[in-house]
Amino acid sequence: MSVISKLSTMAAANSANPAWDLAYAYYDPPATLAWNISSAASNTAFSLAGQGASPIGIFFKPDGTKMYVTDSAGIEVNEYNLLTPWVVNTAIYSQRLAIGTNPTGIFFKEDGTRMYLADYGADRVYEYTLSTAWDISTASLAASISVSAKETFPIGLFFKPDGTKMYVCGTSSTDVNEYNLSTAWDVSTAVFSQAFDVSSLGGSPQGVFFKPDGTKMYVSENIGDDVNEYDLSTAWDISTAVFSRSFSVANQTNVPRCIYFKSDGSGFFVIGNDSDSVFQYTLGGFSVAAQDTTPRSLFFDPDGTKMYIIGGAGLDVNEYSLSTAWDISTTSYVRVFSVGTQDNAPRGIFFKPDGTKMYVVGATGQDVNEYSLSAAWNISTASYVRVFSVSAQDTSPRGIFFKPDGTKMYIAGAAGQDVNEYSLSTAWDISAASYAQNFSISAQETSPYDIFFKDDGTKMYVVGTSGDDVNEYSLSTAWDISTASYVQNFAVAAQDANPVGLFFKDDGTKMYVIGYSTDAVYQYTLGEQP
Repeated sequence: MSVISKLSTMAAANSANPAWDLAYAYYDPPATLAWNISSAASNTAFSLAGQGASPIGIFFKPDGTKMYVTDSAGIEVNEYNLLTPWVVNTAIYSQRLAIGTNPTGIFFKEDGTRMYLADYGADRVYEYTLSTAWDISTASLAASISVSAKETFPIGLFFKPDGTKMYVCGTSSTDVNEYNLSTAWDVSTAVFSQAFDVSSLGGSPQGVFFKPDGTKMYVSENIGDDVNEYDLSTAWDISTAVFSRSFSVANQTNVPRCIYFKSDGSGFFVIGNDSDSVFQYTLGGFSVAAQDTTPRSLFFDPDGTKMYIIGGAGLDVNEYSLSTAWDISTTSYVRVFSVGTQDNAPRGIFFKPDGTKMYVVGATGQDVNEYSLSAAWNISTASYVRVFSVSAQDTSPRGIFFKPDGTKMYIAGAAGQDVNEYSLSTAWDISAASYAQNFSISAQETSPYDIFFKDDGTKMYVVGTSGDDVNEYSLSTAWDISTASYVQNFAVAAQDANPVGLFFKDDGTKMYVIGYSTDAVYQYTLGEQP
């Protein structure tokens, strides 16, 4: 981005006030969780069986709108278009390029004008030029180089971003092999430099990938069915690699092949040769799976140092502490409180701003349950008070939200695909609630799960699993949902294909989403992207 265009973007952001504006939202995982495979969670998958029976290599266009997969059985490269960038289950087959050998690993130059293929039949790396960037139908062979002296079954293939280094791994050796290219991106000039042995962690390397700055290397292993992460003390020098951690992909595939990471380290993809599928994983989230494998909603206290998750598996509320406010990477589990006696399908949760009352909406009772906390924000001190039925308005209530003064309550309903508004004649006392009106959201979301309002009542947000996104609405009259109008949406499917919970920091600069595909909380920033 040029200085002028960047300044223009900043000016536009400042004039529009990016807080609370989903047009400025972007996934922003904590630095300690991006590129950290210990934070990985399985998200979704896409079957490749319609195009081939032995997928091995994978590569994405930098903007996530195209995916390329090699198939050694079909002896081809298959190109796919992704309707939603980086979400593999939105992929649509586009075209194929027949290759007269046995393609395995695949890599593209960053501008899409060159493609590289590892080949286990010829033990070579082939270089192709594309007359039309990213269009494999325009590929023509330009050069090749044998790697048989070091690897007779090459699979994994990777290039340094400037094209001066190439890395190859395969199953005939237990090494990642590094080559130097005297002419950038010209494989005919590649000369072997050194090897790094990975036998201590399996010895059957399938794919290799590096962090863009060269300080991390990832190797997918067939023997361990995992991805291994290494730290490099000297960037791009594999002799300085030290094992850091592993992540098992065995639940998805027993024959993992090549691996590919998003450029921001917020997710990766693995080819499963046994299932002919691409598996998508998300990094950067905080997992709550140890407490509940069916999370439904989340809530933070006003200063961002406590987080609460309501779960459908445990039928309870789980409390967490954050040592750094609003930073999910600093989260630690504290305690649990059961709500199963009141409802065995809890869906939404909300707290009074002072932490002395908690409200849980349930789908079994089709009602809202109110609890009092004798010690603010400490759920172990909660005691059940009363219940209020919402069944006349919706038989599948999910999300819940209150106006800050406790005089209005809002329920997102899946049966009616709407938001229902209630007035409370006595603040925070649900027995004093009366139905007022509703607002349909069916045009945007047919399976709403959670709801949130800007603190002044002029914006409303709804998250759901049919659109896998957050929908933003403006209210011309604050807190009056009859005046709501749809503005825009923000997709979160790249992090979780089933988002169910939603929360915003009080100044609107951070958004948090929890999903039950990955059982994790994800953090987003609303502002100019760095």
